[in-house]
Amino acid sequence: MVDQTCDVVVVGAGPSGLMLGANLARFGVKAEVLDERCDKTSTGRADGMQPKTLETFRQMRLLEPLLQNGVKFYDMTFWNSDRSPLRRTGRETHYPSPSIIDVLDPYMLLGHQGMVEDVLLLDMKSHGVGVTRNATFTEYSRQTNIRESINVEYKDTATGSMRHLQTTYVVGCDGAHSKVRRCMRDADMVGETKDIIWGVLDGEIDTEFPDLWSKAIVHSEKHGTVLCIPRERNMTRLYIELVSTNQNEKITKAVANQDFVMTCAREIFKPYQLEWKTIEWFGLYQIGQRVANRFTDEVKRVFICGDAAHTHSPKAGQGMNVSMHDSWNLAWKLNLAVRGLATPVLLPTYEAERRKIALDLINFDNEHAAAFSAGDPQKLVENFATNTRFISGVGADYDHGPLNEHLSSAQVTGDCKPGKLLTPAKVTRYVDHNPVDLQLDIPHLGQFRRVSAAAGVSYMRQPRPAAAHDEFSRPERYLAAGDLFTLGVVTAQPKDTVEIADLPPLLRKGRWTFYLDNVPEMDTKKMRCLDKWVGGVEEGQVGIVNIRPDGYVGSVAKWDGTEEGGKRAISWLENYYRVFLREPSPLNGAKVSAKL
Repeated sequence: MVDQTCDVVVVGAGPSGLMLGANLARFGVKAEVLDERCDKTSTGRADGMQPKTLETFRQMRLLEPLLQNGVKFYDMTFWNSDRSPLRRTGRETHYPSPSIIDVLDPYMLLGHQGMVEDVLLLDMKSHGVGVTRNATFTEYSRQTNIRESINVEYKDTATGSMRHLQTTYVVGCDGAHSKVRRCMRDADMVGETKDIIWGVLDGEIDTEFPDLWSKAIVHSEKHGTVLCIPRERNMTRLYIELVSTNQNEKITKAVANQDFVMTCAREIFKPYQLEWKTIEWFGLYQIGQRVANRFTDEVKRVFICGDAAHTHSPKAGQGMNVSMHDSWNLAWKLNLAVRGLATPVLLPTYEAERRKIALDLINFDNEHAAAFSAGDPQKLVENFATNTRFISGVGADYDHGPLNEHLSSAQVTGDCKPGKLLTPAKVTRYVDHNPVDLQLDIPHLGQFRRVSAAAGVSYMRQPRPAAAHDEFSRPERYLAAGDLFTLGVVTAQPKDTVEIADLPPLLRKGRWTFYLDNVPEMDTKKMRCLDKWVGGVEEGQVGIVNIRPDGYVGSVAKWDGTEEGGKRAISWLENYYRVFLREPSPLNGAKVSAKL
């Protein structure tokens, strides 16, 4: 007997599951989020948010409470004791100048996992969605009489009763020991687990160590390495490598209790005294660098995200960040699939794109973990320098594929490249003359953004031929899918030489997405948007950037402003979108209308 039906069942309410749940709720997709715990995370676990994650929360308009409660750090220091007493051997800026990494927030934000969960839970609640607690997933099965239906079984541990959900999609965000993954065929985790055990302590420390409020890597040749990270409420997190002084003896979890780990930390920090006023959380872990063989089942109805799909060491602050962006990638694709607007090409791109990032992460983590344990500051600096873009999240680039059009280097010379994230660009919003960040100004509602960049808007006055994809972008023809595209225009014209009335009727309706490229002094690189994004546009020329719902560039090109150039641009747009979008059938159209 089915207790409830929905479009998507999300198993797990950690950051990955809640990021997915929050986005699906925003899109109007009916989702059920199950979690076996009785409450959210209260202490410990993941704690670092990278620049790209901060940008994602900005896009969702959810960053402010995290900034209010979290702790920022901008630098990292290196300490070593080999033949000499413990001393600082180096200091580096964590995220250097925009010429190396171009972000609005060039720092890490620290705060325990529960802070992130709180923000996402409140966002879900504002959309009328919650988490079903004390719900232990047991299995899923397909209903042979209903082609697209999956039955999900879970146990209500508060009552002991078994419950059943009928759904179209299942997503496992249920951690490294994922039960959803175990139900999938050929989804084994492949990789290795290191012998070394690390202890983790969150607490308020009493010490004269001078770099407590920086990220500090403290290495003792004899006793191991500690990673020191500042935290909220005057706390510090220590990751302590547990090294035996006896080469023939290995530290086991049975031996490594809290007192043992504290003693190890004190040895590494000598001659500095190290005492704890309070300890809020203690944990142990072994480094497991593994990736699942597959991130989805054979028919693309069941998916895994986050630790359910990949595990690695926590010392570079990647886990929660990469996990949430698995969900960020999948959410908008599920939204289109549920609405009947996706071709069979779309959902497989989740595994193609995110498994590639997981493998990149493991490769980086192998190098980073080795340099970290060796305590070699030069190797650590080199490792960070080589991988800065990836570590920050803005360098999580996707390969050429259905969503990321191949681009020859001669076509567009700016930052906008298919498969890459948008760089910050400052413009003035025409309608109210507010300076805004173009990459963030349009709210994240699961829509594609199509930004036209032009020296002047006169070319737009020419009529353009109709195209099949107009079904998606013209509200008057298909109201329900009108929110699938947001059209924006950036022009280099001075404000007193252009009016909204100069735009064609369709673009005139989007007066809040008409921008002036006139504030280069406010940009991170002091560049104009047109130069930064598309390498500039000449008079009578237009650049078009197709931006995916997750903020990645899908395709980009330049065209002349003639009627023939307009026809070629329309054909190019149609050829891009038709690969993964399909026109709605009357049945699907009705379904979409009900959801929007």
